[in-house]
This record gives sequence, structure tokens and C-alpha cells, in this order.
Amino acid sequence: MTTSPPIGRVKGPGEKAYEYTLITADTVQTKIGEFVYYETALDGHVVPILGKVIHRRLVRGLPDAFLTDARIAPQAIAGVIGLHSPDAQLFEVVVSITGFFDPQLRDFINPRIPPAPGTAVYLAPNAMLVGVLNARLPKSRGSAHVGSLLSRPSGDVPVVIDVKAMVSTHLAILASTGAGKSYTAGVLIEELMKPYNRAAVLIVDPHGEYHTLKDTLENHPDFHEGSYRPQVAIFHEDKVKVRTSTLTYGDLCYLLPDLSEKMRFYLKKAHSEVKDAARRLGRAHSWGAAELLNAVEGLQDGRGEGDDTGKSSRDGLRWRLSSSLENSSLFDSHRHLDLNELFQPGRVSVLQIHELDQRDQQIMVSTILRRVNKARIDTLRGNVQPGDENHLDYPVFVLMEEAHRFAPANAEVATTQILKTILAEGRKFGVGIGLITQRPGKLDGDVLSQCMTQMIMRIVNPIDQGSIAASVESAGRDLLDELPALSKGQVIIAGAAVNTPVLVRVRARLSHHGGETVDAPAAWADYFSIGAESGRDQAEALLVDPSQPQAYFEGFPV
Repeated sequence: MTTSPPIGRVKGPGEKAYEYTLITADTVQTKIGEFVYYETALDGHVVPILGKVIHRRLVRGLPDAFLTDARIAPQAIAGVIGLHSPDAQLFEVVVSITGFFDPQLRDFINPRIPPAPGTAVYLAPNAMLVGVLNARLPKSRGSAHVGSLLSRPSGDVPVVIDVKAMVSTHLAILASTGAGKSYTAGVLIEELMKPYNRAAVLIVDPHGEYHTLKDTLENHPDFHEGSYRPQVAIFHEDKVKVRTSTLTYGDLCYLLPDLSEKMRFYLKKAHSEVKDAARRLGRAHSWGAAELLNAVEGLQDGRGEGDDTGKSSRDGLRWRLSSSLENSSLFDSHRHLDLNELFQPGRVSVLQIHELDQRDQQIMVSTILRRVNKARIDTLRGNVQPGDENHLDYPVFVLMEEAHRFAPANAEVATTQILKTILAEGRKFGVGIGLITQRPGKLDGDVLSQCMTQMIMRIVNPIDQGSIAASVESAGRDLLDELPALSKGQVIIAGAAVNTPVLVRVRARLSHHGGETVDAPAAWADYFSIGAESGRDQAEALLVDPSQPQAYFEGFPV
């Protein structure tokens, strides 16, 4: 089967049952994350047993004396005394056994047979890796080409993830600030909108980074096929409305600060009365803050006039309701975002909510998630008919930036419970969730652990690393140890959407990235070059030393 020479031979078993060690003179190819294989006979057939390099150490090197003179290369000294052998330096490499790939099961099977000492070990060829690492073929339906294998030259081994598995079992993109998580998310969105996917996607965008997708997705020929043209709909704060009738009692409790137990009692009673009255009148979805305030006003718990012991509590509740609902542009008695406007196959809807405060963001997202989950359940069960605003007859994917805002660790906010519900049950009803955060340690552990596909980039914070190790089972310890060393645009992909965890170099985006860091020095320099005369004059008057007039502006075009 193999025609290329081996890179080394097995020394013996490793510390764990699924590991072995090999000895090699190779100084380049057996890098961490690289794939190698040995051959063994199973059921009368010779099969390649794939493995991944997880550790290497030098076991024989050049003598220390060769390294003492920095002016002379140690290889030159070795050559003078006849050490020309390619195995003058030897490495012991630890390999974690992945197994042999079963094309019927589309999965790796560990043979439970360790290689015998002396067994030849080979570098896995590109063609083998393309066939066994990827759950889908490139550009096939349900595929997403996100990059290439990091241990090989760029493009040699494309890495393609399974969109069906990612959407049905949910996604987490985890990275420190500046590591490229939003850039990677942009690559993924591009793939979801390609003609072979045509997904229905909603992006919760608290920073206003994703509007740059619009021009590329709607105009670039790579996204067009026949009459298909993807759409990007941007929803700013003025278009984002939450219909008051969609708020639950829990939403209202979260929205209203510092409620006493008596206020909660009145709120629950008034909320129930308003819903019942609206239902009887045939307008269950069109009541607002005014009806709720009137219901609170009409509640009594005293025995007669002048004996109303709850008046102060009701007054406090009414004040909070008025401040939070009537004085907010987010809530409306009749209008809200139509689900069939937010979600359509071949459309990316971007909710730009950076001008809303965090509490309003959480309420808005929780109501949308609750509505879309109920719409999918009702549609699949036949409880709603085509034309109904809650009829949603296709799966959807919701990508949430700053996910730790919507499911923080050690705190319950309006979005936490509905997120847990969808993550646990969404695969049955076609509601996929993607969570993006730079602080996985601040994200609820139950929420993170239910994302079965992970894209993990550089993480340096020990708390965040510990949170990932505790919540992400599919990424091996060996790969997680690489997190601090990853460069920008390098990512570990693990979980349901790939056949085995891999280290990936993210491909270049076709669309412009909207989340670049502001170049402060360039902006400061531009201030002095675009005619800000009055500001420049004032700065010169305050900062320039008359004896050295150029000292403070050296390098600036003044």
C-alpha cells in the first residue's frame, strides 16, 4: 500500500493505552498536530492506523561542546569530524492513535492493537487526510470549507465541516480578544450562504461588525447560482421592537429592578389578568404597558377605602413598569419583528443592537429565541398553518456574539433558560445555536457543554482554559495545551462536525471584516494631516518646546 519511505519506527507503547512512541531523525515533519500512520492486518486486509503527534523530545543531539561558539555553526563542526549521518539527531515522538476510518460508519475505529516495536511509521499523504478528516466533500451540500490543515502547506489539505451536524448539535467559537473569532465566524457565514447551503441565519451583533457581509454576499459571483442571490438584511435599533404581549412574567421580573415580594405578587396577578382579558377579547397578542398599568391600579388587598395596605407596593410597581416599558423605544403594543422577515433560506439577518443597554439586549434576544422555538415546534406539530406569523417551515441558525452576556456563569438572566432549552431540545425542531465569546470562563458551563462542535482559538487566561477543559470533551488535552501558542487565524476544530479534532489555518474571507481594531496612532497622525487647523494650533501651543519645535511632532506631517 505504501511507497514512500517511513519517517521512523515504533519504539514501544506510550504512557496511555492509546499512545505509542516512535524514534525518528526527522526534524521538520513530525510537528505537534501532524498525522502519521502505521499499517496492520485486520480481517485479512492491510489497513492504515492513523495517529496524531502530541509530543516530541530530543533524545540524541549534537554534543554541548559544539554549541559553545556562537560564531561557528554546530553542523560545520560535526562535518569536520565526520558526523554527516542524517540520524545524528534523534527524536522520540509520542503519537495518539486515532484509528482506521470505516467508510460505512463514517467514523474512526480504534483497533485496540498497539503497534509492535520496530513497526514502520509513515507521514499520512494529503489525499488520505482529505478523505478521512472531513465529514463532507468540499462544495457538496451541507459542507463548509473553513480552512486547511495547519501542519501542511496552505491549501494542501482543506478542512470541511458538516453543516448539518454543526446546526443540529450547536456551535461554540471561543477565543481571546484579537485571536480572530469574529473573522472565523464571517468565514462560516460565507459558507452557510453559498449555493450549496442557502441557510436561514440570524446574527445577534452587539458591536455592529457584520454589516460588511452585505456587499459581498449580494454581489460576489461565488455566492450566485442560477436565480439564487443571498440577501443580507440589517436591522438597526429603530426597527428592533419587542411586542409587550410576548413578555413573560419572568421577563418582567428581570426587567424591573428591585421588586419586593409584594410587588412580585401584584405583577404576577396583573399579568395573568391582562392575558386572560385580552384572550377573551380575541386580541391576545396586542396588549401593552397601558393595560398592565391599569390592571395593577385596579388590584386591591385592603378591606375598604383607607385600608389599602398594598398601595405603596402597587405605586412602586407602576412606577417601575412605566419607566421600563412606556419610556423605552424597544417595547410596542402591536409591532415586533416578524419571524418570516428575520428568517428566510438564503438570508442573513443582522440585529445591530449596540445602542441598547445590556438588559434590553437580553430581553429582546430571549423573546426572539422563545418565539422561534415555539414557531418551529408548532409548525412541525401542525398547530399553525401557512400564512400564520408563527409558521416557520425550515430550520434556522442563530449566531450570538458576546454569548457570555446572554448566559453568564453564576447568574440567571432573561436569556439563560430559553438558551438551555434550545440547546437541549433544538436538534429535534431545527433550531441551531452558535455562541461566540472571548471569555468562556464567564459563560454558563451547562450552556457551553451542550455545544457539540467547537472552534477554539488562542486562549491565554487560565480560568478560560480551565472552563474549556471542563466543558469541551471532544478536544483532546494535547490540543488544548496548544491554546496559548496558537497564532491569529489558527483554530482547533473538534466535535460533531469533524471526524477527529484538527488544527486548522482559517481561510481568507471574501467579505470585508468589520471588527478590525482601531489603529489609534494612524488616527492621531491623520488628525494633523487633514486640515484640523484649530486643533493643531492649540496642540502646538500647549506641547511644543520653543527651543526644540519639532521634538513632539517628529514623524508627523506638520
